[in-house]
Amino acid sequence: MKIVALAGGVGASKLLDGLRYAMDPRDLSIVVNTGDDIEMFGLYISPDIDIVTYTLAGEVNPAMGWGIKDDTFHCLEYLLRYTGGERWFNLGDRDLATHIFRTSLLRSGRKLSESADLIRRTLNVESRIIPMTDSHTPTTIITDEGDLHFQEYLVRRRAQPKVLGIRFENIESAYPAPGVAESILDADAVIICPSNPLISTGPILAVPGIRDLLKETRARVIGISPVVGGASLKGPTDKMMADLGMEVSAAQVAKSFSDFLDTYIIDYQDEFDATEIESLGIKVVVADTVMSNAEKKLALAQTTLKALS
Repeated sequence: MKIVALAGGVGASKLLDGLRYAMDPRDLSIVVNTGDDIEMFGLYISPDIDIVTYTLAGEVNPAMGWGIKDDTFHCLEYLLRYTGGERWFNLGDRDLATHIFRTSLLRSGRKLSESADLIRRTLNVESRIIPMTDSHTPTTIITDEGDLHFQEYLVRRRAQPKVLGIRFENIESAYPAPGVAESILDADAVIICPSNPLISTGPILAVPGIRDLLKETRARVIGISPVVGGASLKGPTDKMMADLGMEVSAAQVAKSFSDFLDTYIIDYQDEFDATEIESLGIKVVVADTVMSNAEKKLALAQTTLKALS
């Protein structure tokens, strides 16, 4: 079975970590959000691509869910001696090697999709990793303190400012990266990973053409709710939804995908949402969606695949 996953960062990578053991990883293609991408110290950084890549390479920092395990920060510490800047975005020494290599490829004329493929092959990741677009489409969070790049909002300001709106810069002129359309149209199934629907899955769906592909594909489309018991397990999903006047629930997230979703997996804590979701014409599967260890990651991956069989 050929599967395409739409993925953000940490939440998605947990499911992907389970999927690589539950299926042949060579049959999995992952379309990754690049709205988080940012340039720092002259280097092009793709946080979600790196989280997914490091996770599938078995090199991610397990305590954080991002970065490389056992990494050191000597280069960053010395850089900050020169700049006198605030240490708000941690870049490990091995992690910096990835960013230096990626940036050198981009400056030589290679595309982001080419760099992602070369990096994942070098790290022996068998699944294909594809950025949603080769265009630079940073996510801007409109807040009561002004407009902030998503990383500044999330990391530097710790998601404290009130969210008034979200803008995907340059998105109207972007195109799906090479391989995105073909993967979705040729897939037997598409998985919407449990990522923030506003700033992880949202940017992917905002790339012109991708949402239409999900409507057109013969593949079954299944999603996993990132909301459990009226809250997000990690990240600012619940706060952002509430700031924007949205109900923080599995049903609300399902509504935003209702034009292409066939099946939705929700947690046992949200079973009361099942009737509302089913009224949208979406089949509901109730399961334990809290991936707190390797066994639970694998179990949810197996549940997802079973729902597709």
